[in-house]
Amino acid sequence: MSFLDTLRQWDEAITCADREDLSEALRIFLSIQEKNSKICFDIGCLHLLNQDFDAAEKAFDCSIQKDEHLAIAFFQRGITFYRKQRYEESLADFQRAFKALRGNHLIDYKALGLRYILYACEVLHNMALVEAQLGNWDKAQEHLAKALDYKTEAKLNIIDKALQSTLKQKLFKPVQFPTKVLFKPNKNYVAELEKKDYLGKAKVVASVVPQDAFSGFAPLQPQVEDGPARPKEPEVLRALQGEPHTVLFEFVPETSDELAVVPGNIVFVLQKGADNWASVVFNERRGLVPYNYLEPLEISLASKQNKRVPAPPSREAPTRPARNPAPSDSNRGNTQRQDSQTTDNSYIVKVHYTFNFAVSVPRGSPYATLIEKISKRLSLPAAVITLSLTSEVSEQSVINADTDMESVWSQASGGRITLWCKTKEQTDGTLQKEIVLLALHTYESSNPEDLSFNEGDEITLLSRVNQDWMEGHCNGNTGIFPASFVKEVIYLNISE
Repeated sequence: MSFLDTLRQWDEAITCADREDLSEALRIFLSIQEKNSKICFDIGCLHLLNQDFDAAEKAFDCSIQKDEHLAIAFFQRGITFYRKQRYEESLADFQRAFKALRGNHLIDYKALGLRYILYACEVLHNMALVEAQLGNWDKAQEHLAKALDYKTEAKLNIIDKALQSTLKQKLFKPVQFPTKVLFKPNKNYVAELEKKDYLGKAKVVASVVPQDAFSGFAPLQPQVEDGPARPKEPEVLRALQGEPHTVLFEFVPETSDELAVVPGNIVFVLQKGADNWASVVFNERRGLVPYNYLEPLEISLASKQNKRVPAPPSREAPTRPARNPAPSDSNRGNTQRQDSQTTDNSYIVKVHYTFNFAVSVPRGSPYATLIEKISKRLSLPAAVITLSLTSEVSEQSVINADTDMESVWSQASGGRITLWCKTKEQTDGTLQKEIVLLALHTYESSNPEDLSFNEGDEITLLSRVNQDWMEGHCNGNTGIFPASFVKEVIYLNISE
């Protein structure tokens, strides 16, 4: 079955569901041969609505197998297990859904064709309910207390009611997904299914040009003396910024300022940092990607003159590697040349702070070189920074001037090592400076990694992603936002 056939049947099934003909919608969905994760999810929702829990479980299994990062599918399968009274499996799925949120307060699926927002506090709410069903009331209260950290004003009421119920050791109702809300195909693709008459209907027009004695059908003549205006440059070409690159390997982001890409994607590099991270644009979104995952793509002048979008590379993309892959034989020559400049003679150090970032240091570097790089990145004096090999600072894990750095670098894997960074009190009794920003304009975004705020809000600066984007904290939320929307107004010395 072709993609167009799948798209057409998917759209027909959604149309049936919209007019409440759910049995016909389910029949069409099941007849689709090439089902993607979203279609499997829709099938599971319809089975769940029909109380067919076994069929719903199988459908959500299929959806998760096709997209293991689809948090809403884990959430729905957790609901299915809960209604089948398989509480341990239900709890495991809610935990997977919460993990897929990656620390964000919510995921808005509108951009993927599903008019639904999955909130982290609701997932924690259901985890608490399952623990209560298992008799683990203390754990239920812990989950609800954590949910308060992820709450939004609209969801605060249900968390408070659930918390009151657990104090009395009484069960409460689960948060359930509205099963009649389904993933819909991309409306732009659906529009292309309609047949178009590019020729159009002929119209008889009278020419207003005095010298025009032609009496038949002819194109409309220009009505200006200087001739026709120059064709406008296509918007797609004017939107291209940066240098085009092809993605060689899959990159799975670990922080909100990183961008997920897969082999074959074409990204546009806006800025390349000295730490081997590049700021790129992909699908109108900006983020960071390791530069050695990319390969420059040549776009000929002729293609620009012909106003055509550059074609993707003709060679086949390599097989998707793991997080730190070894290059395939077909690309070993290219990647070895790139990696030799970044990993053979240097280490990539990923640092966990209030935000995550990476620096590059030469192999065998002393502590002074490492701390200088990190203090420069944080704009803090080295004296207030404590580095550790683990998230918990202990005498054995702390890295300082007395540490044997050979033992530290020996723990690097594939030229990469992860460290944790904390700040401590300076000798003058004050802590690091906090930069506060004032919002000049309201910024609203449906992207879960972005920080939304209103004009006049104060934002605590966490980091500068690049010259155009910053990361900050405002109203209990953390995310990235355009630098042009704010101005720096306050420096604060925070004391104990």
